[in-house]
Amino acid sequence: MLARVPKEITRRLVLSVGRLSTATEVIETEYTETPQYPPILNLSPEKKLERKKDAYYEEIKKVKTVEEKQIKLNMPRYYGFKCYMLEEERIPYNNLAFTQHITRTHIIHQNNLPSYYDTINIDSSIPDIKEDIEEALILEHEGYMKSHEIKREDFTLEKGELEKIYSKNIIYQINRILLNSLNSNYPHIINSQVDIEPRIESFWYAGGMNPPNSVRKGRLGREWTKHQENDPVDRAMQYIGVPSLTVRSSFPLAPIISSSEAENPALDVPFFQYDPRTVGTHCSYRRITNIPGFWPGESHQFGTISYNLRGHLLEKQYKDPNYTREALHRQGILGSFGWLNAQANNLGFTTYNDITYPLTTQCVITNGKLWSFYVYQLNTILIHSKHVHENPKRNVCWSTDSIKLFDEVKDGKVIGFNEDVLKMLVKFYANQPVVSGNLEDFRPFLSNKEKVVADYEDPDKRKWLEKEFKFIVSNRPRHRLPYEIYHWEKIYKIDHKTRPMDKRSRPFELFQNPWKRTYDNRQPPYIPRKLRPDLPRHKGRYAKEYFP
Repeated sequence: MLARVPKEITRRLVLSVGRLSTATEVIETEYTETPQYPPILNLSPEKKLERKKDAYYEEIKKVKTVEEKQIKLNMPRYYGFKCYMLEEERIPYNNLAFTQHITRTHIIHQNNLPSYYDTINIDSSIPDIKEDIEEALILEHEGYMKSHEIKREDFTLEKGELEKIYSKNIIYQINRILLNSLNSNYPHIINSQVDIEPRIESFWYAGGMNPPNSVRKGRLGREWTKHQENDPVDRAMQYIGVPSLTVRSSFPLAPIISSSEAENPALDVPFFQYDPRTVGTHCSYRRITNIPGFWPGESHQFGTISYNLRGHLLEKQYKDPNYTREALHRQGILGSFGWLNAQANNLGFTTYNDITYPLTTQCVITNGKLWSFYVYQLNTILIHSKHVHENPKRNVCWSTDSIKLFDEVKDGKVIGFNEDVLKMLVKFYANQPVVSGNLEDFRPFLSNKEKVVADYEDPDKRKWLEKEFKFIVSNRPRHRLPYEIYHWEKIYKIDHKTRPMDKRSRPFELFQNPWKRTYDNRQPPYIPRKLRPDLPRHKGRYAKEYFP
């Protein structure tokens, strides 16, 4: 039985300085009401690795600025990551279930927009807008001759390219008409920003899929990982898209459903466990990039509307209408998720640090005549490793079928104009962003003082970080080509081992993996002696680097 001891022990310290002396009483608390034990950690290899990853995720969260977070994400690999490329217009067959899994998206397919849009009254604006749009359609189809219509032997275009040209011109005209007609009734439109063909790139990790054969063989080769042979692995996903036109605002759109509704188990998401290459997704080594169409520090950081083209469907020539519908759903989901995920990264969130509030956007896929509408609410970007099963949040996408805006343009008239399509499009523009709270509340994982590199006072640090960030997002190759094993080495040194007397100097002979070289594993730029700062001779030979 433990003996009772006093809660506090008082001791007297006497400090003497020359002839002066002072006495100070120090109260030290050596005992507490309840015992304080150190945490008991699970020392299995799996839990050790999990704690190491969590510590890395916490490091990324604490990085101050947007650009430094993107540099930090690229630190593990010097030559880039093996990414599964998701391109907007390259849509393989049977790709919808895979797309829903890697974006954690539940689809609600209906003929109308969500009930949230019923509260937006736009009937008074329709008659004037209808006349202007009909005039624009007539002008586009019959008003003037385009360059590709001039018959030249050296100038031929496919049907898909011709449709894209018409679609872009109609999109630009309709967007211009709606912005000019609605800005008096909806003041938020005046402050909107419009981008023509912006560059959209988005990166995230998706888990739950079976390991490739190389990983499975590597696990079987080690005694302590044999039992993990078939455990799923995370795959790096990189989306590349170029919308025809986007509209941005300085505040986000209101969410369609609440956070509790986003955790509803009834919002089912297909689980795809196979290798992404089984459904036509190809791989490429590249650096991690998250580009929402603008640079960090832009005041209008929230996308509201994006226009995407559907001319690529003519190249596929889907005979089954269900394939066409699935291809459009895949394009709408990836286009919306990719854009919102890139915006989230510009707000300080990453694939490891989940968003703290939902983001909503509106997407239109059209060729000028057929229109498909998508409303997407991003509730989570945490889709890797254990979060595939433990994360209760789902992203939700509301979609419609392809609806005709008009039947044809003939003899200077638009035949069969559909006002219902126009009303849905006008409601997208009339949907007002939530102008409430402080903009600082939308970026909780960024520093209070420095949110972008331009906020740093040190000019050398600003210049270095900006140069490094722009090199990363450019995805230009290194000045030295990546490591490769030549064919003769594969035949004579690896497969058949017929050159035992050769010097062992190559990485595969020294049991090294050059692809695991880290981003900061390099020599800094050399500074000539006459340009060095006033330091001792043995210091200042290399320029300072500012890796996060």
